[in-house]
Amino acid sequence: MTQDTQLTCSDCGQEFTFSSEDQAFFQERGYSAPKRCKTCRQAKKNEQQGGSAGGGGYYRSEPQGTTVTCSSCGKQTTVPFEPRGDRPVYCQDCYKSKKKDSGNRSGGGGGRRYSR
Repeated sequence: MTQDTQLTCSDCGQEFTFSSEDQAFFQERGYSAPKRCKTCRQAKKNEQQGGSAGGGGYYRSEPQGTTVTCSSCGKQTTVPFEPRGDRPVYCQDCYKSKKKDSGNRSGGGGGRRYSR
């Protein structure tokens, strides 16, 4: 079994103990030795998750989007993507209306029709 090792945190510069148990855990999973102390690792993890407190799991932040003007009714709305500018962007109501309208069209194109 390995002995506890003193490491220096790359973020805060403080020394921290890399225990023999932690070393075994890291080695078992194929991880390299940590560069940050536990406090700085947790802070980095929270930063990457959008500031979520607590640990583990997935964090879903508030929906973010782009404010646009609906191409159909002119109402301001927020969409969950960055519009490219070459296609119209609709508010939720107009989008549903257009989707419903396109779904009700009969497919009267050049397909074969069979009669019995």
